[in-house]
Formats: sequence, C-alpha cells, structure tokens
Amino acid sequence: MATGTLYIISAPSGAGKTSLVKQLRRDTEHLAVSVSHTTRSPRPGEQNGLDYFFVSIDQFKSMIAENAFLEHAQVFDNFYGTAQQTVEANLAQGQDVILEIDWQGAQQVKTMLPQCVSIFILPPSIAVLNQRLQNRGQDNAEVIARRMRDAVTEMRHYAEFDYLIVNDDFNLALNQLKSIIFANRLQQKRQQQALKPLLDDLLN
Repeated sequence: MATGTLYIISAPSGAGKTSLVKQLRRDTEHLAVSVSHTTRSPRPGEQNGLDYFFVSIDQFKSMIAENAFLEHAQVFDNFYGTAQQTVEANLAQGQDVILEIDWQGAQQVKTMLPQCVSIFILPPSIAVLNQRLQNRGQDNAEVIARRMRDAVTEMRHYAEFDYLIVNDDFNLALNQLKSIIFANRLQQKRQQQALKPLLDDLLN
C-alpha cells in the first residue's frame, strides 16, 4: 500500500481556508483532515472531536511534555497542536492528510516531515479580507483589528510554501486545491506502488 501524503494548508484568518478544506474533503476520497487540540472555548455549533479536541491549558502542557505533538503554537491567546500519532497512523494506511495550521506550525512540521506538501491561501485583497472578518459576526472591532495585523504577519511567510492559491472565486480555488492533490497522487513513485500488479503484467 502506498503511503499517504501530508498536506499543510495555511492562510490568514478570513481567507476562506476552512470552507475550502471542508468542501475538498467532501469531494475527495481517501483524504482525512487532522483534528487539532486547542485550549480555546468551542464556538456555537462546534463539536469536540469533530472540529477540535477542546482541552485545558494543563492538559495541553502535559501533551507538550510528552512530545505528543507534531507541531504546536500559540495563536492569539490560545494554544493549538496536532497529535503526531494520529497523523502518522493515517498516512501509514494510505490516507492523504490535511493539516490546517499557521506558518509557525508549518515550519515545525517541515522540519520533522520534509516530504510534506505545503499550500498557502491568499485573499484577493486586504479590503476583502477585512470585509469577510466583519461578515462572520464573531468578533468585535478590536479583535478584527488584531486579526488584520496578524494576517499581514502571516502572509509575509508565503514564500515558505510550495503552492499559492488566491481565494477570490471559491470554485476556482477549490479546483486548484484538487489539482494539487490529484497531480501528486499520479507521481511515479506513488503510482509504482499502487499499480504494481498492472506493471508486473505489462512488463513480464
């Protein structure tokens, strides 16, 4: 069985990453999205174990001490982390895995798993990004201003990623994401394992 590929998808808050990844997962077989651990409180409608694993700060720090995370970072006033064991188990089973993490986490993962594929999603403009954050209706003006400042910091790291996608037209951005994943699945090294019976038959 061919080993799956780990994809890192990063974006500033409000660029539409979460919506794109949700639709990508619905449309694509053998694709898992890693569920992160976080110390922040659940938002309305979020479910523990589905959207995030919601844990206390003490629990999170214990996991850090146990080297349980593939990556972890502090974002705003909360901690986020990706459990290493779950990701590696999915990859070993031939599943492609998506990590939705920021640039700090991406740097950590690339150090540990340099074969991963990284994708950065950009908004079409600063004005559109600001409008999207306001339209969500989740944050007050002070929080939105902080998210906008942090978005610029996040976007300065675009050059550290393998692919760049601008989420102006949702369907176009979604198709571009799919193209990256499907093209990677057709690489010779991965196809050689998946097509071994056919290749043996054709060449013998």
